[in-house]
Amino acid sequence: MISVILTIVCSSSIALILKHNSEKKGDPLLLLAGNYFIASIISGINFYLNSTEYYSFFTFLFGAGLGAMFVFSFFAFAKAVEAAGTALATVSSRLSVIVPVVFSIFIYNEIPSGWQIIGILLAIITIIFFYLSLKTIDSGSLHAKDYLFLFIVLIGIGINDFALKVFQHEQGNAEEPFFLFMIFSFAFIYTVAVIIFKKIKIERGSILRGGLLGIPNMFSSFFLLGALAVLPAIIVYPTVNIGVILATSIAAWIIWNENVNFYGKLALLTGIVAIVLLGM
Repeated sequence: MISVILTIVCSSSIALILKHNSEKKGDPLLLLAGNYFIASIISGINFYLNSTEYYSFFTFLFGAGLGAMFVFSFFAFAKAVEAAGTALATVSSRLSVIVPVVFSIFIYNEIPSGWQIIGILLAIITIIFFYLSLKTIDSGSLHAKDYLFLFIVLIGIGINDFALKVFQHEQGNAEEPFFLFMIFSFAFIYTVAVIIFKKIKIERGSILRGGLLGIPNMFSSFFLLGALAVLPAIIVYPTVNIGVILATSIAAWIIWNENVNFYGKLALLTGIVAIVLLGM
């Protein structure tokens, strides 16, 4: 469970840094470039320290493809933020837990216990409660295309998470450093290509905040792979997603004095119970 806890800590740090960058009006693409640059350096060092004689072409291609999916999911998330707001887009990204859980059950035959089934259902209910808490705060109305962007975020991030499970199942731990290095290196290349194509002016603050973001971003994937190596995906993903929501909600209350309404309090309660049941 240590890897799960560390994944939650890193993922929560990512959310808080994104919140800080939003308050500073930083450019999200420059933030992303700085993030992937530092993440590729850290993963490159890890790859160098754990290098072996053989690496498969499958890992190279899978890492390059997943790097593209990482960037695509970010663009989809940015569009969802623009259409529906940061809070709802974040909850949609966490509801993506449905994708890897369902795929793990049907593809890898990971059958949860009775208590864990209740925990998974409570995890989904928790995210719905968070959605309702944010919906009551938001005075605006969402249109069909706004929900489409939220759905794309849900599917995109869900596929990214399940892809890590696929790699861990097919390749194991031996090529993990090379795999992470490929993901973040190619993601950096793709992001820089978009920055050049859009002729975005370089802004130092966004890049520096992106560099800071790259540290927990890389280690969140590292620890998630470690968790998937020892625990079923149907336990790891719901626990991580609910844990991140709980941690970021508490941190936002402490740092930015963000109040929690009735639905939010219900979500915190069901989320804690869900994590307990998933760990049984």
